[in-house]
Amino acid sequence: MKIVSSGAALAAALMLAVSASPVTGQATDSGGGRASQRLPATALSVPFQVGERLDYDVRFGSLKVGHGSMEVREIAEVRGHPVWHTVFTIKGGIPLYRVNDRYESWFDVTTLNSLRYHQDVDEGSYERTRRFEIFPERGMFRENDRPEEPTVPNPLDDGSFLYFVRTVPLEVGKSYDYPRYFKAAGNPVRIRVVRKETITVPGGTFKTVVLQPTFQTKGIFSNNGKAEVWITDDDRRMMVQMKSKLSFGSLNLYLRASSGTK
Repeated sequence: MKIVSSGAALAAALMLAVSASPVTGQATDSGGGRASQRLPATALSVPFQVGERLDYDVRFGSLKVGHGSMEVREIAEVRGHPVWHTVFTIKGGIPLYRVNDRYESWFDVTTLNSLRYHQDVDEGSYERTRRFEIFPERGMFRENDRPEEPTVPNPLDDGSFLYFVRTVPLEVGKSYDYPRYFKAAGNPVRIRVVRKETITVPGGTFKTVVLQPTFQTKGIFSNNGKAEVWITDDDRRMMVQMKSKLSFGSLNLYLRASSGTK
């Protein structure tokens, strides 16, 4: 049983996929820079803020196999730009196969352009560490120590894409194409708005809008996939549920708790 790419595919997919309240204090980015956590006047008005944390139960069919979380950690600084720093983790698995993945995104508070993206994947005997530096002003990105490659205008990584989707209008029955995934081969990312639905998850009962995201790549959100994402039908646009159909079964997330939301 390959719950495997459950971790990677799910995390990458979720993180396929913001006016925050000003917060005082200092934060240090992984590159050693410091930035005040007070938003600049040019920051976009967004439906999340520093301190927002969403916790999920992860289920394989009816079996609970782990837990995940999405968190807006801080306003940091990358190469002189104030950025949102978000963290997604997923932990769990089955006997003899464990998943412990962590994905971090740093994206500009004014443009939402991705500037940095980290993947730390630990799934069974497989481990992978990838560090992306993204340079929108030059139209390039670099993976680890490899040569630079071209990126797209206004690039988004897997994680920042989900936060970006929370900022755009979504009308039932319409599809929206966004050619902003930082690896050009994954474009366009298509968001189909399927329906509205009231659902109950461990974290409560919510009115939601149901989305079908599609990437031009393999995985949960491929063209052949049937994954759906439920986000709250209010100003917060929180993800409260995700269901996916994989070749070996269904992998689902359900909101268990939330804190620090607007």
